[in-house]
Amino acid sequence: MNPPKTDARRRHDPQVRGFASDNYAGAHPEVLAALALANGGHQTAYGEDDYTDHLQHILRGHFGASAEAFPVFNGTGANVVALQALTDRWGAVICAESAHINVDEGGAPERMGGLKLLTVPTPDGKLTPELIDRQAYGWDDEHRAMPQVVSITQNTELGTVYTPDEIREICDHAHQHGMKVHLDGARIANAAASLDVPMRAFTNAVGVDVLSFGGTKNGALFGEAVIVLNRDAVSHLKHLRKLSMQLASKMRFVSVQLEALLAKDLWLRNARHANEMAQRLAEGVRAVHGVEILHPVQANAVFARLPHEVSERLQKRYRFYFWDEAAGDVRWMCAFDTTEDEVDGFVAALKEEMAR
Repeated sequence: MNPPKTDARRRHDPQVRGFASDNYAGAHPEVLAALALANGGHQTAYGEDDYTDHLQHILRGHFGASAEAFPVFNGTGANVVALQALTDRWGAVICAESAHINVDEGGAPERMGGLKLLTVPTPDGKLTPELIDRQAYGWDDEHRAMPQVVSITQNTELGTVYTPDEIREICDHAHQHGMKVHLDGARIANAAASLDVPMRAFTNAVGVDVLSFGGTKNGALFGEAVIVLNRDAVSHLKHLRKLSMQLASKMRFVSVQLEALLAKDLWLRNARHANEMAQRLAEGVRAVHGVEILHPVQANAVFARLPHEVSERLQKRYRFYFWDEAAGDVRWMCAFDTTEDEVDGFVAALKEEMAR
């Protein structure tokens, strides 16, 4: 049977890759194959399909028998839904000043979720019990939004990784104050690969209540999930998912992508490769005089400082973003499809521009 004709055509060069974001990468071929397998015929809508049901069993293998997954469209949606389910109308969320929910979600947690974010400056993107205590007060003060949740990111927006013990300390501290713990796991696979431990080792095993699980940055076409690890910590999550416009009618196409990543080891293979490419990039950059690496390279991100004019010239050859343009800080990201040749080519281009 001949394939259906289409007017669609390729409008980009698939050989061109950059270091701007792991979101720039396409979908992994195994994920695309899974999508094709899930296509055809009719399946019940809104999560009552066979693929979403099977996803629950797969995720419980990673996060424990009580885990419950709520697939959503994207990471911002996952965070907004999760944080609403953890808070009262008057609740607030303590997070790092650099947290994605504070910097990169267009105010969605506050404007759409009705939450107050209580931010704390951190040197490396990581919260500690001592830093949390800067905002953990005033529960009986009706003039102040009530701190009810601590939200951490693993790995952090600065590319650093919490150890399981560090997260356990945060969870114990938060719970002692009657607060719950949310983990933004947009790059949770990269953290697990870096630590060389199962994802459960720094989530349900150490006291995290709810997890935003990321798939898009690790080879999915689209789709994340809110994973409830402590069912007593949340309220009306399925209603909040709908209210927040994150309930997919054809949910099987979200669930089957996460299944493709998690059923075996694709999630880990992809993350390990991205991390290895970031290490290769960091090693090459360290040899370039005048370039400073700003944070430990523990996942798939490299943060560096170099002359502004060099970055501007280099951006004409490779896509990447300034992190702090005034300071000359940049961020270089590696993805599951980054190659050694691309890393080496970028380092060579950086050397050329630094020498000009």
